[in-house]
Amino acid sequence: MAVAIPSPAAAAEKKHWWLTNRKMVERYVREARMLIATKEHSEIAAALRLLDAALAVAPRMEVALELKARSLLHLRRFKEVVDMLQDYIPSLKMAISDDASTTGSSDNSREGATLLSSGGGSEPACTCFSVSDLKKKVISGLFKNVEEAGQWRYAVLGQACCHLGLMEDALVLLQTGKRLATAAFRRRSNSLTDDIFSSINHPLSDENLQPERPRKTDFESISRLLCHTKLLIRRKTAAVAALDAGLYAEAVRHFTKILDGRRGAPKGFLAECYVHRASAFRSVGRIAEAIADCNRALALDTSCIEALAIRATLFESIRCFPDSLHDLEHLKLLYNSILRDRKTPGPVWKRQKVQYREIPGKLCSVAAKIQQLKQHLASGETGNVDYHTLIGLRRGCSRSELERAHLLLTLRHKPDQSWNFMHKCEFADEKDVDSVRDGAKMSALVLHRLIQRGYSSLMAAILEDEAVEKQRKKAVLAEGNSAATSFQGVFCRDVGNLLSDTGFNHPIPLKYEALSC
Repeated sequence: MAVAIPSPAAAAEKKHWWLTNRKMVERYVREARMLIATKEHSEIAAALRLLDAALAVAPRMEVALELKARSLLHLRRFKEVVDMLQDYIPSLKMAISDDASTTGSSDNSREGATLLSSGGGSEPACTCFSVSDLKKKVISGLFKNVEEAGQWRYAVLGQACCHLGLMEDALVLLQTGKRLATAAFRRRSNSLTDDIFSSINHPLSDENLQPERPRKTDFESISRLLCHTKLLIRRKTAAVAALDAGLYAEAVRHFTKILDGRRGAPKGFLAECYVHRASAFRSVGRIAEAIADCNRALALDTSCIEALAIRATLFESIRCFPDSLHDLEHLKLLYNSILRDRKTPGPVWKRQKVQYREIPGKLCSVAAKIQQLKQHLASGETGNVDYHTLIGLRRGCSRSELERAHLLLTLRHKPDQSWNFMHKCEFADEKDVDSVRDGAKMSALVLHRLIQRGYSSLMAAILEDEAVEKQRKKAVLAEGNSAATSFQGVFCRDVGNLLSDTGFNHPIPLKYEALSC
């Protein structure tokens, strides 16, 4: 059997090429480490370019991957960090495993498994290798600490997930990273005996390329972030439990604690809390507050399907059919885009409430609802808005009740103050601030105009009722005065006749006598 043996010149050229690339990669990593140590954004951006060049030559170089991830985290480019390490997100891995379990078992069966590669390929069946090189690789692999190799992924990815609103994933990753870091520190703190092999002094281990250990300040920041994440998840769990149990006032109180807390929260997490609180407000009949929360959620996330559906239902409940139709049309466009792209809007790691298999049924129901609303609009049902339900008043309310409710709604939903909720929001990208502010102002202006129209309409109806009531009281008072005057004249005449007939109208004689002392 003939074995292909490479020529010595080709082997020398290949070895020289590998050594040249290795030196180049080491130089890139060394220069990038020096630039990252300056903590300046421009220098870190330059270090990223060097790391990209190093990863183009060695894509699986652990040190370059860690330095790149930490640099992106320092520059607050959290989406790129998650895209880079999305294979380690717990919820995404669970979703992929669930999808794989639902597929047929033919791919996982023993009969379908290919144990040996076919010999039809162009690669040679046998290759020459050096026993000494293999021995070096095995020895270096024995001294490699597998647990600490990817330990940095938990801390870096956990922080990025926390800033993007993936709080459950961030909690799992940060807890795992903290536990591994504590265990590694405990192992390093123990004294090593002489008969234990250590990779610290091993000549094959590359000490120059080992990443720096996280400083104490990094460990403390991760601990504070973990505590804040636990607090937010605990409050959200209590609020969702109260909402599911029908305790809507309690759910509103818990969600308000999250949304009005002293410390901010990520944008995606706040958008989800606004949607849940809108559901609680709708259940207790506070329509204006529910619409305002849906507006804030859509300002933070324009593709939030649940917020669009809730706001369309709210507008339909108060018979504001044009606004409800607008939201349903937007929802229909989102469903069509999902069916066209065969995926939910946003990146893969973004959590969605709706499943892809539910989209066709929801699209049919939305299309039927759109046709129904168009029929209402064609019949002229555009001015019969239920302003009592919008403002939260009973039928036949007084002027003082209307003025009080209008004052409270005006103070809460001023268009100039509609973007104050952004102070409690942590943005992953500063470019999103202007778009969120503009969207919040526009939606708040629509709600403010609707409230003003409701106040004007209800006040006009109350003034009309008061005028009618005033005219009625005036007529009743006039009738009462005329009846009292006629009755008084008859009474006086009859009393005079009776006194004259009985002789009581004669003078009574009086006798005056002087008293002597």
